[in-house]
Formats: sequence, C-alpha cells, structure tokens
Amino acid sequence: MALGSLLSKLAGGGAPTIEHDDFCRVVADKSCAVVDVREPHEYGAGHVPGATNMPLSSFDPTKLPKGDVVLICQAGGRSAKALAQAQNVGRKDIRHYAPGTGGWRARGGAVE
Repeated sequence: MALGSLLSKLAGGGAPTIEHDDFCRVVADKSCAVVDVREPHEYGAGHVPGATNMPLSSFDPTKLPKGDVVLICQAGGRSAKALAQAQNVGRKDIRHYAPGTGGWRARGGAVE
C-alpha cells in the first residue's frame, strides 16, 4: 500500500498513527521523512535510520519537512504532542509511530 493510500485510510477516523509494518516499509524505502522529537542526547544514543532530530522542547511545526512525515519519540507521548502542534498549523500529512523508538527496538528495528 502506498503511503498516500495509507494516509487516506487513516484520515477517515481514529488517531493519525502508522502501524509497525508500514513504518518498517517507509523507513526502508525512505518514502517519507522520519522526524525524531526526542532531545539531542536521546537521539544521539540511537535513532531510527535516516531520522532527523527536531526536539519537542524547541519544536516548530512550521519547520517540518514538506510532504509525508512520521514523528517518533521514545514511547509515543512526545510525538503525539508534536503531531497535535502540526495539526494545529494545518498539516494533514503527519502521522506518528506510537510505539516510539523503544517499541521499534523491541521489535528488532535497527538504530544508528
């Protein structure tokens, strides 16, 4: 399923999240930007390959990359807050990976 189709499906209701299998696919094929909202020392200790760091403490949703974006943090709380901020400025192409980096690692996801 293309990310656009996934986003359309998710936009119909429920929380704007991305499921693990779909997240694995977009990380592997780099079909959307992954933004880690943890603090720099957390990001530096290991992050999803290709993710960029935009800490929630200084988060500005207007500076998110254009196009499809997945937000991630450690366990889903901060990425949900960043998601709400992005929605408040009109972004509809943002989702978050609720299990966070902890969930990603627990499922065998690589970090860099």
